[in-house]
Amino acid sequence: MSETLVTPKVLSQPELSLMEERPEPCALVILGGMGDLAHRKLYPTLAYLHQQNLLPSSYAVVIVARRDMNDESLRQNIGESLAKAGIKEIPAGFLERLFFVNGDLSDRDFYARLKTRLQELSKDMRLSGHLFYFATSPTLYPVILRKMAEAGLNNQEGLSTWPRVIIEKPFGTDLESAISINKEIHSILPENQVYRIDHYLGKETVQNILILRFANTFFEPAWNRDHVDHVQITVAESIGIEGRGPYYDQSGILRDMFQNHLLQLLSLVAMEPPARFQADPISDAKINILRAIPDMNAQNLVLGQYAGAQIDGKYLPGYREETGISSDSRTPTFAAAKLEVDNWRWHGVPFYLRSGKRLPRRVTEIAVHFKHVPVSIFKPLLAEELAANTLKLRLQPDEGVSVSFETKHPGSKISLSTVTMNFDYYKAFGISQPEAYARLILDAFIGDRTLFTRSDFVEEAWRVLAPVLEAGNKSKIIPVRPYGLTGGDWGPHGVGELLVRDGRTWDHF
Repeated sequence: MSETLVTPKVLSQPELSLMEERPEPCALVILGGMGDLAHRKLYPTLAYLHQQNLLPSSYAVVIVARRDMNDESLRQNIGESLAKAGIKEIPAGFLERLFFVNGDLSDRDFYARLKTRLQELSKDMRLSGHLFYFATSPTLYPVILRKMAEAGLNNQEGLSTWPRVIIEKPFGTDLESAISINKEIHSILPENQVYRIDHYLGKETVQNILILRFANTFFEPAWNRDHVDHVQITVAESIGIEGRGPYYDQSGILRDMFQNHLLQLLSLVAMEPPARFQADPISDAKINILRAIPDMNAQNLVLGQYAGAQIDGKYLPGYREETGISSDSRTPTFAAAKLEVDNWRWHGVPFYLRSGKRLPRRVTEIAVHFKHVPVSIFKPLLAEELAANTLKLRLQPDEGVSVSFETKHPGSKISLSTVTMNFDYYKAFGISQPEAYARLILDAFIGDRTLFTRSDFVEEAWRVLAPVLEAGNKSKIIPVRPYGLTGGDWGPHGVGELLVRDGRTWDHF
């Protein structure tokens, strides 16, 4: 049995637009502007924001790449790219805001030419700031930052406007590299000008974790070790590595998903109420959770690697059969871990995290399992123990929130059933979830760092993982077991034992 909890007033898009802060006139510079990320995410997002009248009244998008192009051929290229992305009607005036600068990102002369072009556009269009988007390989970040500094693009004096930079993950490959990268960034830019983007934080349902917890009074009294038995966080993908072999084999599931996405979700669920809904108080509260997590250890970690499987007459190759992957690779594509938050609120409450590729379903869900009633007056009348209440936050797909509880089954004297009350985003509001990048890019334009990752969070997240990364890379004491889709596996042998030994089981989907 399921029903929608609320029927909210559905705001129209013009009304939604009025609730947003309009950015001041500025330029967005996309370095690596002809790459996959730019075409697949950035240009459709910018077209959407332009259509919704959310971008500045005057703005320019300066696209940088090593291509033989000019403004006209660039606009034609982006127009074709948007059409392939399913945008049938390009918003009027959008393509005219796009400008091209050819250049090698390691060439000092290029940055002088870029500076000249930006100064011309700033004067002609009366722009107040410049936002640099690093849509490049992370290995180029230090080079770009140093060249920007040499050209004076990293300070207000150089452009007579404010500069900000957006940096895509990964933010290092371990604790040592993260500290080194942050040190280099801070030698050129102050932290308040750096926007480390994790698209998960831009998802509506992830943002709703804070709203659910801190805009409703009835959750907070039960959001602690006295009432919560355990928490499960699942981020599962049904696809494999999809041609990302060389990159993925250097990272694996712990670096690719745990260090950022899963620890971000855990910190949002477990954090104390921040003093204000602002970037630094929220970041402080999240980082305090990471600092309360003891170092992960091998006994509480299960690793796996997907094997080949024959599904519906089609063979899906195993990880070691993928292009660019060694036949003896130990890189995990699945991980499950038990973590604890050793503070006053959560002491003794386990957080079980799992994530993997080539799993039966694509799903991201946070499940808060509450404790059983301390004494059941119905125990003599029931064959089974009463089910514990569960609050589930579905982040993707079928975004929503559900609560399970016990109720009397109609008819017989005493017969209890577990029912679920369900809130579905699409059914309630009647509109699809906007692309996560839309929220994040708009926030970067207006200078709101609330949904971006601060440097100390990055380092603390790597600190949590450091012991198991070292154990896996050096002593190889953590086995990487195979798993496949043939039996509908949700991970390798041993993953269930992680909870069974605590008297619990994984949720089923």
